[in-house]
Amino acid sequence: MKTILKKSVFAAGIILLSSPFISCDNKKIIKEDKAIVLAEKVAPIKDETTIKITSREPIVFIAGFDVGNETYYTNARAYFEEKNIKIIDGQYSLEEIIVWLNKNANKNPYGDVHIVNNSNPYKGMNLETIVKGDKITAETLRKTITQGTLPTLKNVVNKDTKIVFHASGLVENTALLKTLKDALSAPTLPKVIASPYYTIFSGKFSNYYLAQPYYVFYPTAHSPGKIDLSKEIANKYPEEKDINWYDALNNEEERYVGDAYTSQFSIPIKWEFGYHNTDNEMPIFTSEKEVIDWIKQNEELMVEINNYNIPLDKYRWTWNRKNSTLIIRGRTTGLVVLKPLIKPYGDLKHIEPDTNNKRLYAIK
Repeated sequence: MKTILKKSVFAAGIILLSSPFISCDNKKIIKEDKAIVLAEKVAPIKDETTIKITSREPIVFIAGFDVGNETYYTNARAYFEEKNIKIIDGQYSLEEIIVWLNKNANKNPYGDVHIVNNSNPYKGMNLETIVKGDKITAETLRKTITQGTLPTLKNVVNKDTKIVFHASGLVENTALLKTLKDALSAPTLPKVIASPYYTIFSGKFSNYYLAQPYYVFYPTAHSPGKIDLSKEIANKYPEEKDINWYDALNNEEERYVGDAYTSQFSIPIKWEFGYHNTDNEMPIFTSEKEVIDWIKQNEELMVEINNYNIPLDKYRWTWNRKNSTLIIRGRTTGLVVLKPLIKPYGDLKHIEPDTNNKRLYAIK
C-alpha cells in the first residue's frame, strides 16, 4: 500500500509540476532545471488507547452465624451495612461461595470480595470446604482440591480482584493461606488477602479495627490463677513491655483506646479407638500422666497435637470405655490478650484497617 501511495504521489507531482510550463498553443516549452522535492504522505498512526475494565462494586459473604452470646457476625453485618456494601448470606462453605461468584457473574470482573469468618490460629476456620464437608484446614482443603470435588472460579475475576478473608490469625498458617490461593485460582489470578492480626468488629471506640494477639493456655477447669498466668505469658512474650499482663487478663474490653483486654476460647479433642476386631489389648489408665505417656507413643496422635502447637499438659484429659471402644477426650482453655493497633502519632485512635497496607495485611 505504501509503495502504491508513493507512486501515485510521484505521478501526480510530475503532472502538476509540468503543466505550468506548457503553453496552451504548444508553441513554446520552457525548461527549468530545479530539484523537485516530493513530500511522502504517510497515514497517521492511531494512538493505542488502554481499555480500562471497570470492576464490580464490593460484596461481602457473612460466612457464619452467631451462637449463644456471640455477636461477631452480627457486628460485622452492621459494619458492612453502614458502608452500603452488598451482603451475601447463607454461604457457609468455600464451595457455595465459588458457585455463587460463578453464577452471579457478568461482563465486569469482581472487585473486592470480603469473606467474614470467625476463627483463630488454633481453632482454625469455621468454614466448610464443601457443603456439609470438613471444616477448612490446609489438609482438608488440599484433599478436596485433589479429589476434584471443589469447583473452580471461572473467568469472573482478574488481577485487580481482592478476595479478603476477615479470619483472625490466618496469615500465621502459611500452608492454609497457600492452599486457599490454590483453591481460588482462575484464568487470571486474583489477590488473596488476610491479616496476621485479629479482626474486631464493633468495639467500644471503633466499629472495625485490628489487634495483636498473645496466647496462654491451661487445662480446662484447672486454671492456675491470673497471677501465675500473667507471669507465664510475660515470660512467653518478653519483647512486649507495654502491657500489664495481670490487668489485661482481668479486662474483657477496652477501657480506653488501645487498652489490652482478654478473650477466651477452648479447643476440644476427641479420639475413639476400637478394639473389637483386633488382638491388641485395650490400655487401662489410672491417671492423666499415663494417658499423656500413651499419646506420646502414638505417632499419628502426636502429629495432630503438634498441629495445634499446644503442650499436652495444657489439656485436661479424660477417658472412658464403652464396650470395646476406648474414648479419650482432651480440652484446653485458651486466653488471648488483644492489644489494639493504635496510631503512633496524633490523636489516640485505632489504625484504620487498609487492605493495601502490607504492614497490616499479607497479599498472596
